[in-house]
Amino acid sequence: MRIAIASDHAAVELKADLREHLIELGHEVADLGPETADRVDYPDFGYKLASVVADGTAQFGVALCGSGIGISIAVNREPGCRCALVSEPLSAALAREHNDANVIAMGARLTGVDMAKACLDAFLSTDFGGGRHAGRVEKLSHPAL
Repeated sequence: MRIAIASDHAAVELKADLREHLIELGHEVADLGPETADRVDYPDFGYKLASVVADGTAQFGVALCGSGIGISIAVNREPGCRCALVSEPLSAALAREHNDANVIAMGARLTGVDMAKACLDAFLSTDFGGGRHAGRVEKLSHPAL
């Protein structure tokens, strides 16, 4: 799979760890930055990530910032993205199974690297359940339905 990953300055180290983890798992990774811990604005990187997921350049996205909250809000401004902020593997799996999330968000100041890897693994190994969830997911991108 092709997976895009982006962060703000607070999550540069976690981004590097998760990028390497994804590569070890055999995924193609598009690192959208930043490269250093110099201060940046998370919306800029959230919007960049959302763009490549929404247009299909990447199948999934990984969004990281200090808390995971700000960047997840930025990603969710794109109607083609369903970004779920998670902190443990069950919520990561349910985000895929029930909500067909295509972006996972985590907070580097709140989630350790081992837990972040476990969340990412659960997210990527879970398929969307469809069925009763499909109509609800459709409404996330088309509220008038």
